Amino acid sequence: MTLVIDCHGHYTTAPEPHNAWREVQKAAFKAGQAAPAYPAISDDQIRETIEQNQLKLIRERAADHTIFSPRASAMAHHVGDQQVSEAWSIACNDLIARVVGLFPKTFTGVCMLPQSPAADLSASIKELRRCVEQLGFIGCNLNPDPGGGHFNHPALTDPYWFPMYEAMCELDVPAMIHVSGSCNAALHATGSFYIAADTIAFMQLIEGDLFARFPNLRFIIPHGGGAVPYHWGRYRGLADMLKKPDLAGHVMNNVYFDTCVYHQPGVDLLAKVIESKNILFGSEMVGAVRGIDPLTGHYFDDTKRYVDALDVADDQRHAIFEGNARRVFPRLDAKLKAHGL
Repeated sequence: MTLVIDCHGHYTTAPEPHNAWREVQKAAFKAGQAAPAYPAISDDQIRETIEQNQLKLIRERAADHTIFSPRASAMAHHVGDQQVSEAWSIACNDLIARVVGLFPKTFTGVCMLPQSPAADLSASIKELRRCVEQLGFIGCNLNPDPGGGHFNHPALTDPYWFPMYEAMCELDVPAMIHVSGSCNAALHATGSFYIAADTIAFMQLIEGDLFARFPNLRFIIPHGGGAVPYHWGRYRGLADMLKKPDLAGHVMNNVYFDTCVYHQPGVDLLAKVIESKNILFGSEMVGAVRGIDPLTGHYFDDTKRYVDALDVADDQRHAIFEGNARRVFPRLDAKLKAHGL
């Protein structure tokens, strides 16, 4: 039996008091005031938001387990300062921990980080350690552009990021490279900014030599890798022009793509171009695209049916659905084994 492990789920249906507190927090910062205390949210409120949304769809779509993190577009690292980001990250991550506590066989936590643009990474490393060591999380979402759509931060291969990578390697956790909401009016968040950031991140990794320094570092580039699989020949050619080794050894021992590509031809292309060992099942459900495709009559983000329909061997499909997630997230593998899975 193969488990269906979704590597890319967000708490996009968080209880309304949580979202309302965020608006009050932002308003307090603008007014130069302290934010009020975080509201009390009951287990029943959390159960309702999950059972009527993610859990319902997981069961309908015959999935088994979701790697779950705070809503990506709401991370909004560019809002406020480091103190604001830290308080918001802690609130969001604690909420994820409560979901996992209520549904431990269905969800496992991944954390957001308080990456305020003007700050260093010390608070982010502190929060990563708290979430992994105290809350049992298995990874993090790492924003390569905390400024929200202006790409002013150093490339992912810059020493600026090395303290975070050292902590990730020590804890043996991967990061999903995931930007947040866009404050650049020219970049639609999920249609432009997300896909651009995925593609930019991959090119940065080609230009550097990060994995020679951190051979155990692991990244998931979401949304099918952005434009990368579609332009695979371009990136292979650029690596050659830049006198870099072949991508198979230079990057692809450490980088993985998910299947958040919302049509069958796109997932077919992904599986044809990228080796199955580098693909993790993901749906981003409930996320960026929530409607029903009029061409198929099925939800766009019901990505399991696309993987089911792939013309691949059974062992490749098993790797995409389960095996790769256990390998990329060793703490998840240990948790599932503890549950007899």
